[in-house]
Amino acid sequence: MIRTVFNRSTTSWLAIAVALAATPAAAQATLQLRDVEVETTSAASDVGPAGLSAHVVDHVAAGHKKASSSDLTEILRATPGVAAQGAGGFSSLPSIRGLGEDKVIVTIDGAPVDMACPNFMNPPLSYVDPQTLDAVLVIKGVSPVSFGGDNIGGVIAARSADPKFAQPGQMLFTGETSAFYRSNDDAVGGALQATVANDRWSVGYAGSGAKARNYRGGDGDGAARSTEYAKTSHALTVGRRTGVGLFTIKGSLDYSPYEGFPNQWMDMTLNRSWALTGRYQGAFAWGALDVTAYHRDVRHKMNFLDDKGGDADGGMPMDTWVKSSGVTAKADVMLDARQTLRVGGEFHHQALDDSWPAVAGSMMMGPNTYLNVNDGRRDRFGVFAELDSHWSDKLSSVVGVRHDAVSMNTGDVQPYSTGMMSMKDAMAATAFNAADHKHDDGNWGATALLRYAPTAGVTLEAGYARKAQSPNLYQLYAWGRGAMSSQMIGWYGDGNGYVGNLALKAQKADTFSGAVQFSRGGEDGWRLKIEPFYTRVDDFIDARKIADLTNMMGMPSGFVQLQFVNVDAEFRGVDVSAQAPLWSSEAFGKARLEATLSALHGENRANGAPLYRQMPLNGRIALQHAKGPWTSAVELELVADKDRVDPVRNERKTAAYQLLNVRTAYQWKTVTLSLAVENLANQSYDLPLGGVSLGDYGATGSLRQTPGRGRSVDVGLTARF
Repeated sequence: MIRTVFNRSTTSWLAIAVALAATPAAAQATLQLRDVEVETTSAASDVGPAGLSAHVVDHVAAGHKKASSSDLTEILRATPGVAAQGAGGFSSLPSIRGLGEDKVIVTIDGAPVDMACPNFMNPPLSYVDPQTLDAVLVIKGVSPVSFGGDNIGGVIAARSADPKFAQPGQMLFTGETSAFYRSNDDAVGGALQATVANDRWSVGYAGSGAKARNYRGGDGDGAARSTEYAKTSHALTVGRRTGVGLFTIKGSLDYSPYEGFPNQWMDMTLNRSWALTGRYQGAFAWGALDVTAYHRDVRHKMNFLDDKGGDADGGMPMDTWVKSSGVTAKADVMLDARQTLRVGGEFHHQALDDSWPAVAGSMMMGPNTYLNVNDGRRDRFGVFAELDSHWSDKLSSVVGVRHDAVSMNTGDVQPYSTGMMSMKDAMAATAFNAADHKHDDGNWGATALLRYAPTAGVTLEAGYARKAQSPNLYQLYAWGRGAMSSQMIGWYGDGNGYVGNLALKAQKADTFSGAVQFSRGGEDGWRLKIEPFYTRVDDFIDARKIADLTNMMGMPSGFVQLQFVNVDAEFRGVDVSAQAPLWSSEAFGKARLEATLSALHGENRANGAPLYRQMPLNGRIALQHAKGPWTSAVELELVADKDRVDPVRNERKTAAYQLLNVRTAYQWKTVTLSLAVENLANQSYDLPLGGVSLGDYGATGSLRQTPGRGRSVDVGLTARF
């Protein structure tokens, strides 16, 4: 039986949402209903208010690379300013202009997704498969307040396709199927999407699966242990078009029996998630209304896969439950032909239980269950107002204000035992249970974005944002002080141990972002975009060293124990992108050159030290060609030395590298065959944000940076019907 976890506040918001949705029906006599557009991708249509810093990856763009990666974050790396912090094979953490992890808000079909693991092994984008992706919107700079609160690092909004409908009196049956193979890790996978609809009802299914072995590094690097994975996803969407708007309900099930994590002490041995999302979209003479209600239930387990010794003796089981639910309501009110007032509210509830079952016969992991987070709760209630103005054909602005009230609490905890081997944890549990766990924040935010086009082909943009984000449940409530217990906490891939801090403050970020774009010749012409940015963060959540960790013999292990603390930090840099046509003729087809460059500098303002996991100078140059049914590309990826590293976490330096990738595809009617060779030269390189390779460390005793993927021949086949 499905259990409902909405509390009274959620129920009240649902009642409001239902009332709002019912309002148009009650007022048909006075409101003139406009046609509802139901076949456009919401993510793509929302780019306008977000400005030049927004970037959309749609199904077609993702399709060019889906045969080469099951990790959507890896595909988003092609966006200048976006990086992937290494994790599992389909679970990299996105970073936007130096701010990563949960500092970036990620939504799926309008619903924020909570991470449900002390190592963040199931980040939100792990539930979005590149094979079935419709569109994802990335906002790097100043994001309007209507796109969400409780973040300081940007927005990533993934959307499923809106339901498709047939013409009156007709039936629609359409879909797509695909499959892929990758030689490097023997990865195989496939997907199916299908829609059956008439002019009022639409039923759509999307399913996918992927499985891979450990990948191999470049020349001389050997296998990267703990990089295997398997997963499946299923989603069913039902849409109903009525005289008062579009109603959509989507149910999804995501299942992974295992996923290796090369830079963590643990691996994922189960992740099962089901979600239900309902949405109403209505367009009226006065404006538009969008209401979404959602619930997600996640069961997550960790232990050791074979590369880390397996769990034949029990290993170290860890079990996490997360239940998230909420509702968002947004109304666009047209004040006049040039101004739209956008208002809305949001409630989000997260419930977290994280326990580590005792291992029979173990002196260290028993006899009690270790309660890491016991009945953790995080509730957020936000409201916003935003004015979208088009002062003239050349000048427009978006100005908004937002407030988010965040309340967190948790119950008492317990260690494995109170014996000598667990004495540090026992003392820490006693101190934690004696403390007040309740934490409340009132976070204000505001954004202002001004866009000016003085002449054809030139657009200028300037923006400012004040954003705030409260700590997550692990940053507050991870209480263990033992070496083993603290090393089970942390999503940084550094092997260090982390301890929570009940005194943490919310992070407050002031961001100044600009952009200038020059273009000529429309979509097939040339374009140059330059985007400088500066972010100053007060009370940035970082870490300070509290102890050296030792091995069983009492000798320093090379890893340290850290506690989350607030510091002051800043991030500055520039993103550049350009494209230009090279030739266009009937005989030789069309060719164009595309290039990107990203520069980033992040530092602790108190001492000038580098911040952790900051991407070094990097860029891409791609030559693209199309003629008839053929499309091809040659891409060179360039990454500079990473020599600014965080001394607190013992972050490792990495050397510069260059990767050459080639791709081609042939389309015959509705069938497309693609072939790609990634890392053609089989270059040996280390991932700058990949962390240390703990999977290899356990097997060899030698610690190295996680190596990048070596040469891979990737084949994909897609058929539409």
